[in-house]
Amino acid sequence: MHHQNNSRTSLRRSGIALAVLSACASLAHAQASKPTLLPSVEVVGTTPIPGVGLPKDQIPANVQTADDKQLRNAQSLNLPDFMASQLPSVNVNEIQGNPFQVDVNYRGFTASPLLGTPQGLSVYQDGVRINEPFGDSVNWDLIPRAALGSITLMPGSNPLFGLNTLGGALSLRTKSGYTNPGTAIEAQYGSFKRRSLEIETGNKADNGMHWFLAGNLFREHGWRDFSPSDVDQLFAKVGQRTAKYDLELAVTLANTDLIGNGVVPPTLYEQRREAVFTRPDQTKNRMRMVTLNGSYFLSDAQTLSGTLYTRRNRTSTLNGDISDEFDPDDPTAEPLGSENRSATRQTGVGGALQWTFATTSNQFAVGATYDRGRIRFSQTEAEGDMDETRNVVNVGDAQTTTDITGRTRNWSIFVTDTFSIQPNLQFTLSGRYNKTKITTIDQMGPDPDTGKSLDGDQAYSKFNPAIGLTWQATPALTLYGGLNQGNRAPSPIELGCADPETACRLPNAMASDPPLRQVVSRTLEAGARGSTGTALRWNVGLFQTTNTDDILFISSGTGGLGYFDNVGKTQRRGAEIGLSGKAGIVDWSANYSYVRARFRSNELLLGAANSSQDENGNIYVPSGSTIPGIPAHSLKLDLGLRVTDKWRIGANMTAYSDQYVRGNENNAHRADGENYLHSGRLPGYTVFNLTTNYDFGNGLEIFAKLNNVFDKRYATGGILAENIFQNVNSAVTSEERGETFIAPGAPRAGWIGVRYRFGG
Repeated sequence: MHHQNNSRTSLRRSGIALAVLSACASLAHAQASKPTLLPSVEVVGTTPIPGVGLPKDQIPANVQTADDKQLRNAQSLNLPDFMASQLPSVNVNEIQGNPFQVDVNYRGFTASPLLGTPQGLSVYQDGVRINEPFGDSVNWDLIPRAALGSITLMPGSNPLFGLNTLGGALSLRTKSGYTNPGTAIEAQYGSFKRRSLEIETGNKADNGMHWFLAGNLFREHGWRDFSPSDVDQLFAKVGQRTAKYDLELAVTLANTDLIGNGVVPPTLYEQRREAVFTRPDQTKNRMRMVTLNGSYFLSDAQTLSGTLYTRRNRTSTLNGDISDEFDPDDPTAEPLGSENRSATRQTGVGGALQWTFATTSNQFAVGATYDRGRIRFSQTEAEGDMDETRNVVNVGDAQTTTDITGRTRNWSIFVTDTFSIQPNLQFTLSGRYNKTKITTIDQMGPDPDTGKSLDGDQAYSKFNPAIGLTWQATPALTLYGGLNQGNRAPSPIELGCADPETACRLPNAMASDPPLRQVVSRTLEAGARGSTGTALRWNVGLFQTTNTDDILFISSGTGGLGYFDNVGKTQRRGAEIGLSGKAGIVDWSANYSYVRARFRSNELLLGAANSSQDENGNIYVPSGSTIPGIPAHSLKLDLGLRVTDKWRIGANMTAYSDQYVRGNENNAHRADGENYLHSGRLPGYTVFNLTTNYDFGNGLEIFAKLNNVFDKRYATGGILAENIFQNVNSAVTSEERGETFIAPGAPRAGWIGVRYRFGG
């Protein structure tokens, strides 16, 4: 978020700004002929609730920010695409095979739309936590990209951002007619028959009233077979800003239909790059969210801020899988399919209230939040055949396998205080108490064979503290350090799928299971940052996050089956180095990240597709083993060249080192690594992208992008599994059918678009 010190609203929010204005007024009186221009101050929200923030240089962490101009220049398809190409320590795993359904990993922690992925990041839109109640998952397709005004990626286990903030928090702020007046229309067309239309318009009146509207229509056939995507988004906001208060009412609507055909065995991928293993894999989302944000300025130093919201999302899935009844070792067997359907209704309501007291030397805030979620989840299964494209057909009668309702209730109180020990030395002390209750009711009653049901009632509570110190040693050098703690309570789907004796097919069937413990995360971070004006900005930092009782989904390697379980300890340790600058017509940035994610306790996990399994299908994971899906090294380079005042060319490079795949938690599957199909490990890769835009003047602009310039074949993630279609009806053993299934990256592709802006 960027604010100018001469903003009237900002003056009432910050005693610091008043002091600056007073000094400037005195200078203007003495030298009226020499007007003073104040520099721009970047203010970062230190809690999810809008209206409270600190100068970025006073935050004891490597906070990353971006505004709508940076989002537009990158020409990214969506928020994960932007983060993967531009932000350090971020990588994506395209396990679902759809560009809107990627796993976003930051410092080894994940925010994913896929139920079954352990979630370690919290995501907020205008102060509302949008992790879904059922599995804490994040649906990236429901975030209105055209309406995003700024993003802030807060690292570490910051307790002020509540549940799921194990490795970091992503805070999104939307545009308004006050900040983004005018109208813009944008159209785009290109590879994979991608076409999109975006419209945004807004305005403000002299009395402080403002309004904003943004809409997006997106269609794409997809680069893989049978993989189309439809995304419709609409965002509207109306509000008023005065010297006494700031009030905004916003509505977000989304209607999406995504086909993500998942991972594919290399033997099939090498035959046909666009191939899919089984299909379909369809997800439909229908979401509505209403948010009311307000701030009331009690005095020049005191602000009362609040947020109210209601959110409803209906999700339906259709998955064509291999039937458990199919025996690939039977030479007479024909492939059998299984059609799994699920319907999830999730409703959330809640609010937050915060009081802030800010002076030139102290900023104190105290607040409380309450969130309630209601869930209805049902699943059916039907047997069928598989045609030559591995599509499930001739489906029989469906049987209901799961039908539950549930409630989640979270409430918390928090406090934070940042005070200046010296004008250039700030100390921050924070804390938050979280209490969570999860209730599930099995609508089908107890299982007739076991007498068990999915009824459950679990409660969790935790107080999480944080301390930090920042020191502006010189105007060009800031040192910082901090220690913080966060927690995550198990989600309803994790509690319903936690029995190793009864594996679940996610995101589907669940069973009566033992309770899980909540995850507790502790982060230690230290670093330095500085600048020499716009010529050079730099940062360097070290971090370590340790999870106790981490929750992982343990895959059986068969048809997506597995279960959730607590493991003892996991750890993410690393370093970040960033450089950026501007010289004449060139602007550039270089960011290197090292993330070492490891198990820090000995574990015995299910690993039925792992070649090192014992006679019971388990694998021994020794302490020090690398956690799958997280490359240790990443490098991101970005270069912009202003050829003329109207023409800009950009180049971007992202490079990642190799990674282990899921199911190879012990790093011992086919340890020789000589055979790509069976190594349990994916090689590193480097991808280059190009962008350009030309401004014709009068608001008309044309732009273009070329992704994967050298048409690199690569994979962003993978999983150990059995390829039952390899030499079916032959004497091939189950072990020989084991492969490292991969999530392939997209081939070379290009798009061109036009943007017209007027008014404002």
